[in-house]
Amino acid sequence: MNIHIHNADIVAILALALLGSLLLAMRFRPKTWFAILVEAIAANAAAFAAVLAVEALLA
Repeated sequence: MNIHIHNADIVAILALALLGSLLLAMRFRPKTWFAILVEAIAANAAAFAAVLAVEALLA
């Protein structure tokens, strides 16, 4: 199974990460910069995993 990340995939990752960050920020209301950083990293990891899962299903 070959998975190739193209420009559209990168745009999808960024869009999902931004949406995830907004939803996490609205839900947990972080008070420190460290909490914001942890939420951003979690949102990016989830977005990357979602795009990889779709790519694996379509491959």
